[in-house]
Amino acid sequence: MQTTVTTKNMVTIPAELSRRHSVTPGCKLDWESVSDSEIRVRIIPKRGELARQLMGRGQKWSPLRDSVAELVAERAAEG
Repeated sequence: MQTTVTTKNMVTIPAELSRRHSVTPGCKLDWESVSDSEIRVRIIPKRGELARQLMGRGQKWSPLRDSVAELVAERAAEG
């Protein structure tokens, strides 16, 4: 797919790619120069999506866990 850069350095994202990657108005894109003739564009996830991806990741550091009791139980199970 090819697009044209306008006089204001704007580029239109082809509809097929926009739909496939859920690029909507307000999405942020990260542009990176890979070489003299290549540019890499990365979609930066929205804050809500980032929060969804992080949900539950910090459970092992929860203050509600009793790490000592878990360690004692683990050692008892080992032998």
